[in-house]
Amino acid sequence: MTTYQRLSVADQIFLDMESPEAHMHVAGCFLFDARPLRGEHGGIDFERIERYFASRLYKLPRYRQRIHRIPVEGDPIWVDDPTFNLHYHLRHTQLPPPGDERQLKRLCGRIVSQALDRGKPLWEMWVVDGVEGDRVAVVTKVHHCLTDGVGGVELLATLLTPEPLKTFEPAPPFLPRRAPERSELIRDAVARRMTLPGTLARGLLRAARHPIDTADGIGSTLQALREANELSMSSASETPINGPIGAHRRFDWLALELGAIKAIKNRAGATVNDVCLAIATGAFRHFLERRGLTPRELGELDFRAACPVNVREEKENGGLGNRVANLFVRLPIGEADPVARLAEIHETMETLKSSGQRDAMGVVERAAELTHPSLMTFMARQTLERNSTNFVLTNVPGPRAPWYLLEGQLLETYPVVPLIKGHGVDIALMSYCGGLYWGFCADWELVPDLHDLVLATREAFEELGTVTRPAESSAD
Repeated sequence: MTTYQRLSVADQIFLDMESPEAHMHVAGCFLFDARPLRGEHGGIDFERIERYFASRLYKLPRYRQRIHRIPVEGDPIWVDDPTFNLHYHLRHTQLPPPGDERQLKRLCGRIVSQALDRGKPLWEMWVVDGVEGDRVAVVTKVHHCLTDGVGGVELLATLLTPEPLKTFEPAPPFLPRRAPERSELIRDAVARRMTLPGTLARGLLRAARHPIDTADGIGSTLQALREANELSMSSASETPINGPIGAHRRFDWLALELGAIKAIKNRAGATVNDVCLAIATGAFRHFLERRGLTPRELGELDFRAACPVNVREEKENGGLGNRVANLFVRLPIGEADPVARLAEIHETMETLKSSGQRDAMGVVERAAELTHPSLMTFMARQTLERNSTNFVLTNVPGPRAPWYLLEGQLLETYPVVPLIKGHGVDIALMSYCGGLYWGFCADWELVPDLHDLVLATREAFEELGTVTRPAESSAD
């Protein structure tokens, strides 16, 4: 029995867009309570953790598959890896004393800086012992062609549990399926090409999430595509955080209270995403001022964020692969008033939502599945060459209740989004158990002062919280 799966167009773009300078893997640093995970020797019982992960891998078949190429056309497919070895992918290391967060951030930066081996399943997981505060870190690294941020949270939910776990069943045997023969792949590719015109016609009629078989539906979809194309085909302003990047990364983080973010959004009549964008905009304003830009220069910037949004349909929840579309958002970095800045961002986001840009991008993605992926890869490269955005900000919702690795509770979760060409820093957020955790990934040379941006983010958050808080009335 043989089996294989083609990569979707979105997945193949992330595979093909990778370069020696821009590694296309998503990552995360997850901090757990170490006490329940220690063995008799006092250190982390890594062997037990390894056995536990082995027992869960049958739920993640893609984690035991590698990339193979179809002859002639070269399209990538997933096939079972007959030489899969968990010991290669799951690794154990330890911080030297004192094991503080600065050391852990440096280690995360080094791990993120290293490309994944294309000849093996495209993931790694590092268990990091010796973290101060009686904690253990788990650093994950998964290629973006395997999953996006939302899918990554769902994958994490497969490995972790909502209740402490003392015992578990042993791992079932892994029986890799035979790789397809060259002749089989060529035959399937030819058959697919022959049926493509009819499939394309039928697929386009089903592509939109809202009806497009009416003049209004088609018109609104085309208008949204035109609006998205205008931004993606034009250039954002050059700033000190934009320029050629190398392969080395810095990683830093910040934890904020989700309740405080929600209080701001409730008082302002906005959304959590609006508030996060306003905080990031304020942070970059403060940061660039310290880099020497004047208020006038800031006011002249066409400063933009790429904001990935989930376009999964309900039936697609829990699936692997990428189902996201980018919204291109102009941000009012020249606005000095944080309240006015938030109001303008809220208005912009409401306009983008009503424009149907999100659904229109979903139409493009589904239509692209029925053509050749290289066309979409070319378009994505053109967007990057034009430097159409200044940074990425992605916000992934996590669980509201605690998760556990065996009996060790997950305490903090810091996501990492990969840098794309021309971006010196990108930001990923994940909510978890009452907290909103910010992960900052930056180019080592272009943004050596990354921690200043982290401090500026806290400053922007506190500034926005102060000015939106109603004044307390004094007693007579």
